[in-house]
Amino acid sequence: MAKAPRVVCPVCGYENRPRAIQCNLCKEILPKAPDAGAGAFTVSTAAYPTPKVDALSAVDQSAPSAPKEIHIPPAMRVSFYQAQTDNIHNSTAMIAGMVTLLTAMGVVIGATYGDALTGALGAFTVAGGMGTYTWFAGAGTILSMSGAKQVSHDVHPQLFNIVEEMKIASGLPMPKVYIIESEAPNAFATGRDPEHSAVAVTTGLLAKLNRDELQGVIAHEMSHIRNYDIRFAMIAAIMVGSIALISDAFLRSRRSGRGGHPVMIVVALLLAALAPLSATILQMAISRQREFLADASAVELTRNPDGLASALYKITHDDKPLDTANRATQHLYIVNPLKSFSMKSSNLFSTHPPTEARLRALGQMGADISRLL
Repeated sequence: MAKAPRVVCPVCGYENRPRAIQCNLCKEILPKAPDAGAGAFTVSTAAYPTPKVDALSAVDQSAPSAPKEIHIPPAMRVSFYQAQTDNIHNSTAMIAGMVTLLTAMGVVIGATYGDALTGALGAFTVAGGMGTYTWFAGAGTILSMSGAKQVSHDVHPQLFNIVEEMKIASGLPMPKVYIIESEAPNAFATGRDPEHSAVAVTTGLLAKLNRDELQGVIAHEMSHIRNYDIRFAMIAAIMVGSIALISDAFLRSRRSGRGGHPVMIVVALLLAALAPLSATILQMAISRQREFLADASAVELTRNPDGLASALYKITHDDKPLDTANRATQHLYIVNPLKSFSMKSSNLFSTHPPTEARLRALGQMGADISRLL
């Protein structure tokens, strides 16, 4: 039996399950039926050739199967200011949810042994200790794990010139610049605030992107710094780590046979089992929202959505592995170096939105994506 057609979100293009009411990616209210309507354009699935970094619009005419026609709804034009505002609100609400979850963990576990206030204070003490370490040593640890080496202007003048351009456009201090020896094109930003920040790019990114594309990537990373996404990511990681640590400690204490209120023990066990998973889902959702926000902010800095759109396409379709990336750092990169999620896949545990959704969002801001999708 044929599957019911998925409902395409008119804002981001995500293909939701047939009976969805709200878009699973951008939370837009969905139409009752996926009607292309006036202004829709048709693209071909053959527009996804074998990755070629030097010819974005090239289509392999020798492909054995005939291309399928896909109708894409007309993009609803939005300003990058509106996109920024929406994503800031969404990610702030998600951080509040993680803080609530951490508090609930402390209160319930504390109440199990007779003192809810002590439990809550203990939970925040754990989070504070982890936060102190991450605040001062987190960025250096991430750069070391990634094999990044700090470079000067003499090593790559064009890269420094572009970083300086985006520094001026964003009004930020000059970040430290690092290069990672890898053929895989990618980049990330880290640090705790604009005064203590760094931008790292791979040698593959420098080799495979033209100047406009490289500017789009740097603008995206500088936007992460300007929007304090680097701090958001740090807070989210601390919350998830604290919740997981507290849950694990409680479960171990139960194995040792410690007493407590029977009803509260059951509630605490359920929360300890589900809280780490819930916190991880929230962390991934925050990461996806901040990627959309950084894309919108990059357009504000460069006024050239085509450069970033083209760069995202090239990075996504490059087949070189980034060996220094891991599960702890994957959310930092402009495109997830470990796993690619399509528009039809579940995005609950994805650190990044599907590239197709990001391209369509850039299309709403003026990028010509018909040659990419």
